[in-house]
Formats: sequence, C-alpha cells, structure tokens
Amino acid sequence: MNKWFYLNLALLITAIWQLVKRSYFHSISLFLWLGFIGLLLFLFNWTRHAVFSTIRNAPRRKTKIKFANISKKALPYHKWSGTAALLLILCHAIWIMNKYGILLDYPKMFIGILAGLTLIIQVSTGWLRQYWPSGLKRKVHLYGGMLLFFLIFVHIIL
Repeated sequence: MNKWFYLNLALLITAIWQLVKRSYFHSISLFLWLGFIGLLLFLFNWTRHAVFSTIRNAPRRKTKIKFANISKKALPYHKWSGTAALLLILCHAIWIMNKYGILLDYPKMFIGILAGLTLIIQVSTGWLRQYWPSGLKRKVHLYGGMLLFFLIFVHIIL
C-alpha cells in the first residue's frame, strides 16, 4: 500500500471525528454535510493518485494489473465526481460566507478560500487536460492535488 492511502484514511478519519465532535453539542448543519460530501468526492478522486503511485512502486506485476483494472473502472467518473465536489464545496463556501461574512483574518476561512481556489484550478486543469493535454497541465493537476489535499487537511483541523 502506498503512503497516500494512509494519508487519505487519516484525512477521512479526521473529518469524521470533527463532524462527530460537532454533533455532540448540536445537530450537524447542512453546510457541513455539503462540505463533507464534497470531501468524500475529492477523496474518491485523490485515491486515484494513490492507486497510480502503488502501480509505479509495486514490485509484482500481478499487483500492478489489479490496481490498473481498479483505476480503469473509476476513470469514467473521475471528471464528473471532481466537478460535483467543486459544486458542493462552492455551495458550502457560499453558505458559510453568507452566514458569517468573509473573514480573511480567521484562519479556517482563509485556508478554506485558498482550498476553494485551488479546487477551481484543479477541476479546470482536469477538464482542459482532456481536450488539450500537455505536460504542464498534468503537473499543475498533480501538484495542485497535493496542495489541495494539505489545504483541506489544515482547514478541517482548524
């Protein structure tokens, strides 16, 4: 297993923990559910990176074939689940900004806005890669995904 599987699991457990911790004191708001479902869709897509890393690093051919077949089944949903994640996260962000205003000096909101902008770039480069592929778009998409992962992690922890 690749380290990204473990990091994805850690992010998921952290998000669930924050959601459960919040639900002890009051009910979970719809905007939190929108963010959580958007996170699940992001993790579905980001797990493809873990699969590709495992394929690259696996010593056994049988393991590589198994993970390649799994990735091939998820490929038709990749762009659409990323777009759905973007739409849900945008709804989450708009709801939060309408409720609390734009507070850039509040770290959670600042990191959330950075993550949202990174997600817009991520989804845009993903769609552009389908029609006009290039090495630059591939690298921006890959490193943007890594940056987005860590921004989301910090956003959830705060």
